[in-house]
Amino acid sequence: MHIDGYVQAVHEDLAQVAALGDESTVRAGELLAVALEAALGRRMLQALAEAALEVSAQLPEGRVEVRIAGGDPELVYVGDAPAPPAESVDEGADARITLRLSERLKSRLEDAAAAGGVSLNTWLVQTLTRALEPQPSTRGHGGRRLSGYGRA
Repeated sequence: MHIDGYVQAVHEDLAQVAALGDESTVRAGELLAVALEAALGRRMLQALAEAALEVSAQLPEGRVEVRIAGGDPELVYVGDAPAPPAESVDEGADARITLRLSERLKSRLEDAAAAGGVSLNTWLVQTLTRALEPQPSTRGHGGRRLSGYGRA
């Protein structure tokens, strides 16, 4: 996806509106368009990141990530690694921890566990186990792949 094209379209729209006024309005519109280009690009990336999170929340498994490739963002589906069998989760489960969460976060975690058809404890253990498993190599990317979300 080329964000530059969208930014340029907004720039042109602003120039058309400014052209309805006098010469100083046209100049002000041009200056405003230039000043807004970087901010508009960042806001579009934020919107894409939020959209990816919303779509990910609706997927039964996997997630959608926003990746920047050559300066252009792309939405990528990333499938989850298969969860360990439920019976293996409790093997050797003799350690306990106390975890303090906000009510909102706890509710979201319970919803995720219910969607997976497991208890909250099992869901947390499975999720933490997957997070700690070695990630596959990024052959073809020179080992320089960056993933995640950015906020401005």
